[in-house]
Amino acid sequence: MKKLFLIPVFVALTAFSGFAAAQNVDTSTPDGLMKSVTTDVLNTLKADPAVKKGDITEITRLVNEKILPYTDFEHTTRLVMGRNWLNATPQQRTQVIEQFKLLLIRTYSGALAQVNNQEIVYKPLRAASDATDVVVASQVLGQGQPIELDYRLSKTPNGWRVYDINVLGAWLVPAYQQQFSEQISQHGIDGLIQFLTQRNQQLANGKAS
Repeated sequence: MKKLFLIPVFVALTAFSGFAAAQNVDTSTPDGLMKSVTTDVLNTLKADPAVKKGDITEITRLVNEKILPYTDFEHTTRLVMGRNWLNATPQQRTQVIEQFKLLLIRTYSGALAQVNNQEIVYKPLRAASDATDVVVASQVLGQGQPIELDYRLSKTPNGWRVYDINVLGAWLVPAYQQQFSEQISQHGIDGLIQFLTQRNQQLANGKAS
């Protein structure tokens, strides 16, 4: 999987509620949302020297301001945890969501800093007019062969929100389901939280393994 394209457009992977939507983003249609968000993010990436240098604080700010408002990360986390979500307490759910979100940001922050001169071309949307769950397909151009990049969105009272992303045939939700399931099976939900927390600490300290 090409990590380079996951965070700049994710989920989009997914509302991470609590952030005000930018006025220039069209949330009324799924493809309109993705075009608006990705254009805004790519323009910021090209203009922000701190992001280009891999400043995690600036990258986190960029993700929080321009990506998370248009995603449903609770939905994403719920799907990744599967039936284990029902067994988690409200506090455990909050902790898993926050640590998982931080993991994705830290994992792909370096890749995000490398994005330069990419162009995203969207394919015609194939969905019924009354659909509430759709896939927006696109290609990323500018680095060798085109990269297939698809977004899965659901319609919410606040407009369309992304909750999964597919890069080169690999969807984010299934990619993490087995890992989460194994951790919970062996160590429980608190063990999963501990695992995610430790992984984030490793990444913060510059340890990739």
